[in-house]
Amino acid sequence: MASPPPFDRAFIPWRYQYPVDNMIGRYKYSRQHKFARPLVAGLTSHLKLVFQDQSNEKPLLLIPSPMHPVRRRARGFNQARDIAEKLGGVLDIPVDTGAVRRRRKVKAQRGLSREARLANLRGVFEVHSEVPERVAIVDDVVTTGATMRVLASALRSAGARNIQVWALARTPG
Repeated sequence: MASPPPFDRAFIPWRYQYPVDNMIGRYKYSRQHKFARPLVAGLTSHLKLVFQDQSNEKPLLLIPSPMHPVRRRARGFNQARDIAEKLGGVLDIPVDTGAVRRRRKVKAQRGLSREARLANLRGVFEVHSEVPERVAIVDDVVTTGATMRVLASALRSAGARNIQVWALARTPG
């Protein structure tokens, strides 16, 4: 409450613990897409129900959490982009993979504290196109929320007024 996030809502249905953590890990690091399918399907079903009753809250654009090109080449794909494209296709929401870019490569966030993550990400995101009033940032896992905070702040500065976070899982706590 003392430091509210710069986004308005978050839709994150699962905790990042067994078996979800194993499923996401196999999807993300071993490119076993079959493990993400039930998680994406569950998130999609939930979002369909939400926006059936609140269509005026439905985002006009999905923005996958950007990955530095070096990391994307090493991993072989950007899981946030993959998830966003699947959600956007079913929910009929366009996806803009170039709206936000990483200005520089940063140290991997895994294992860093919340404060270290925020410092690591300071000034890293740059908005490259106009963004509509309502957007959703898409990612696989929200850990401390640092990436979402920094990304949402950049989007808010670029004109977004209603920012949602959509992810498959969040760390417990």
